[in-house]
Amino acid sequence: MKIERIELYHVAMPLIYPWRTAYGEDAAIHSLLCRLSSGSLDGWGEGTPFAAPCYSPEWAGGIFAVVRDWLAPAILGKDIESGAQLGEHLCIYKGNPFAKAALDTAWWSLSCKLTGKPLHAALGATRDEAPVGADFGVMDSIDDLLESVGAAVQEGFPRVKLKFRPGWDVPMLEAVRRQHPDFTFHIDCNSGYRLCDLKLFREIDKFQLAMIEQPLQYDDLIDHARLQSQIQTPVCLDESITTRRHAQQAAALKSCRYVNIKPGRVGGLTNAVAIHDACRDAGIPCWVGSMLESSTGAAFCSALGMLDNFTYPGDIFPSSRFYHEDLSDPPLELHKSSGGIPSIRGCEQLPEPVPARLEKLTVEHAVLR
Repeated sequence: MKIERIELYHVAMPLIYPWRTAYGEDAAIHSLLCRLSSGSLDGWGEGTPFAAPCYSPEWAGGIFAVVRDWLAPAILGKDIESGAQLGEHLCIYKGNPFAKAALDTAWWSLSCKLTGKPLHAALGATRDEAPVGADFGVMDSIDDLLESVGAAVQEGFPRVKLKFRPGWDVPMLEAVRRQHPDFTFHIDCNSGYRLCDLKLFREIDKFQLAMIEQPLQYDDLIDHARLQSQIQTPVCLDESITTRRHAQQAAALKSCRYVNIKPGRVGGLTNAVAIHDACRDAGIPCWVGSMLESSTGAAFCSALGMLDNFTYPGDIFPSSRFYHEDLSDPPLELHKSSGGIPSIRGCEQLPEPVPARLEKLTVEHAVLR
């Protein structure tokens, strides 16, 4: 398909409740929406690194400029027949996975329109639904958290993820575990700790968590291997895995026992599938994550999560969890599987931004022809 037009929107989507983690707080989610056009067809993609370079070195205003000035011109006017071919046009530019993800996911969307194939099937999934878990950031009080966790357990979620940071740590876990002694929990540290905190992580072993997600530095593999060798709880890597090579190195070093894969963090769906396959070959189970995208971006996470090696319930949220009104339609909704577990289904048509909402939430806009 020939890429004839590229349109970019840096948007800010207000949240119902601030999202608090070890690296800070967001009242709105900043994202890059990208529309690729070929002939009469359009495909929409999304990359969501947040407003500031705190989760990773990228930020929404930065990836808008990188795509506008460098990445989009590299593919404009080109005939691109695969995600791998798109990556070859962009590989001269180092890093910038969230920026590349906006283009890669838009290419997959456009490809599915041309072929008429659902995205999960195009990625190679053998199932058309996948279970999801519930997640809670740092809240105003432990009581608020316990109320929310209790509701999630009652709704049938198979596991709950809890953000974990200094000041919202062991006492929080004690309260949650006291209320739900046998339920599946894991914590997400968002790189908030260092290897010198080994004593803390040994103490956490007593809570029988499913995993500790990204406890150490965002770009580290070696210290995570040292930590994993000295604690019983499985380590899960998130921010540290941005390429297939990183996944293979983590497996060789025994840095983790799980890997979280987010399409935005790894440069799009093409690389996400490659990382999934590398983890599968190494015997490391995966689960899919998200970045609080609009339903456009969440649909890519959903389709990816239907691949076979995504065996732990994913981080995919209904639109109503974070937004009074989603930027895109249709909003993402959960359904109950035959076993009564909240799940996401594959969709025949991918969600796209609603023009009036897009205009209202746009911070910057650019068109390349």
